[in-house]
Amino acid sequence: MDWTEIRGNWVIIPRNPVGIIHFLGGAFVATAPHLTYRLLLEQLASKGYVIIATPFVNTLDHTAIAKSVLLNFDRTLERLQDSGALRKLYLPIYGIGHSMGCKLHLLIGSLFKVERAGNILISFNNYAARDAIPLVEQFNTTFAIEFTPTPLETNQLVQQRYNVRRNLLIKFNNDNLDQSAALTKILQARFSEMVTAQILTGTHTTPLGQDIKWQSGASFTPFDAFGQWFKQEVYRDLNQLQRTILLWLNPLSPP
Repeated sequence: MDWTEIRGNWVIIPRNPVGIIHFLGGAFVATAPHLTYRLLLEQLASKGYVIIATPFVNTLDHTAIAKSVLLNFDRTLERLQDSGALRKLYLPIYGIGHSMGCKLHLLIGSLFKVERAGNILISFNNYAARDAIPLVEQFNTTFAIEFTPTPLETNQLVQQRYNVRRNLLIKFNNDNLDQSAALTKILQARFSEMVTAQILTGTHTTPLGQDIKWQSGASFTPFDAFGQWFKQEVYRDLNQLQRTILLWLNPLSPP
């Protein structure tokens, strides 16, 4: 898969695209999503989804970040269409977020008028700044350091204004950073049967799984067998995540 940088976004355009994915990663790995999430995003692209991955640098003002990444996405989509790289036909747009990227997609869907066929929210994280940023309480300041909006304000915004009806929430069974349970209740109360929640095997970093190059020697040895087993174990959870995403995106087209 060939990545192209367009207006600060990292893009893959497969042949005969069936949809567009706007991807936003976690707080500290979002600056280079084409590297940190490469394997997952390339797997989705191989199934016909245009990938537009928007990098961002985390600050306390999450509203400003949400506005910025949406503007960058819209500009890139417009550039692709104007240049002819992407034909001007209707393709459903899906948001996929991991960790903090989920919060940004929720803010985008609550604060701005966007058309989304659905959002996939993986390992939702809505911690306060003191819990999310190491050593924040050691800053010598008379002012409280907190994200904008706060976790409570974020939940209230979603409860009152979030307008993306179809959502998939994914939690991993060994993830103590995940806060999907409370969000699931909020979204199910708002959109009832349009919200699906699934628990998969894995950890908070499962979406970051990377390709492991294992070169066997001239003869197959027990060490090579161990290498293949290890590779399968690493890929197992990531492949399950990929299959879950693809099945939700298009239930009629098995991954």
